[in-house]
Amino acid sequence: MAIQKAPYVMDMKSGEYWWCACGESAKQPFCDGSHKIKKPGVQPVRAVIDAPKKVAWCGCKASKRMPFCDGTHTKI
Repeated sequence: MAIQKAPYVMDMKSGEYWWCACGESAKQPFCDGSHKIKKPGVQPVRAVIDAPKKVAWCGCKASKRMPFCDGTHTKI
């Protein structure tokens, strides 16, 4: 499983993104469709970024604000 105890902090352009919720994607933190084979009950989370900005995507897959980091990784 490709989870980490830190967020993926990235400069993002405006647009639609699909965050990997299963932890199996090779393109973390974004979905590459791996859940369809490895974890069929898990679905990616859609996020819309309205304007360019720095985003902290959840890397531990336990945030209560998915797909964004809420600091939960510090308690794991």
